[in-house]
Amino acid sequence: MADGQAVINKQVIFRDFVSGFPKESDMYVTTSTISLKVPEDSDAILVKNLYLSCDPYMRSRMRNIHGSYVEPYKPGSPLSGYGVAKVLDSLHPDFKKGDLIWGITGWEEYSLITSSPGLFKIEHTDVPLSYYTGILGMPGMTAYVGFYEICSPKKGEYVFISAASGAVGQLVGQFAKLLGCYVVGSAGTKEKVDLLKNKFGFDEAFNYKEEQDLDACLKRYFPEGIDIYFENVGGKMLEAVLDNMRLHGRIAACGMISQYNLEEGEGVRNLFTIIIKRIRMEGFIVFDYYHLYPKFLDLILPFIREGKIRYVEDIAEGLENAPTALIGLYTGRNVGKQVVVVAKE
Repeated sequence: MADGQAVINKQVIFRDFVSGFPKESDMYVTTSTISLKVPEDSDAILVKNLYLSCDPYMRSRMRNIHGSYVEPYKPGSPLSGYGVAKVLDSLHPDFKKGDLIWGITGWEEYSLITSSPGLFKIEHTDVPLSYYTGILGMPGMTAYVGFYEICSPKKGEYVFISAASGAVGQLVGQFAKLLGCYVVGSAGTKEKVDLLKNKFGFDEAFNYKEEQDLDACLKRYFPEGIDIYFENVGGKMLEAVLDNMRLHGRIAACGMISQYNLEEGEGVRNLFTIIIKRIRMEGFIVFDYYHLYPKFLDLILPFIREGKIRYVEDIAEGLENAPTALIGLYTGRNVGKQVVVVAKE
């Protein structure tokens, strides 16, 4: 393939803004052409995408809402999200041809990236490259920041994680166990509950769909109460957790996936509990903490290499299967981190 050659570029296009539950038909696959040469007088980079990440936050970009921490998708244009890619051409001083990178890229075979903040050069290739969509990428950083920076955990504390088998939750639980905490997770299938207990080493786990009374369920697993709650769900689960928090408990508000597809969000009726129990609940966006990425790698890479942390991926092969993989996040169809393989290096 000659430099500067125009090639066919398969793309996943966002059809139009979505209300209610997203569907595969809200996206479609098409082809265009792209030059494999970066335009002169720019500092862009041209990449071949290898792996794409499906992440819950992408649902918020399907709404016509401006002023959030991420801009909405543009109807008629490719989706974008986190991915792993190989640099084919670059006029950027920090990236050269042949580099492997992770960061925001297009849902397409080739992308011209014109904005480089949030792009990271991959220095460690003794681990699977797909890990940079998850455990070594944004979800891994999210778990690290939410648990260590927001919750200030201590050995022996009681930790609860909702959506615990997902890309973030599975890591938070393992961080907590390595610190010496008691850890319980919730998930939506028996398979996921078994995974939490048998592969990730959680002390206990339960299927929230089988629990008629979440408050009673949490009292069963946490008779002494909860010190740390890693919040991924919101709604009724958050309400039940607040009633079971201990004095001076901490809540890292990472996501609220139960609310993403509702036209009108559910209210939480017991927020006064935050005052009574002196609970600190803090929302966070991982973008604000990327300066800690080297510190995070120093912690996580030895854990991976020594087999102290396990990571489960749910792999979808081919860009044409990306819409199905993304929609599956919102029904809990995925088991572990949802990754789309676009191309092998």
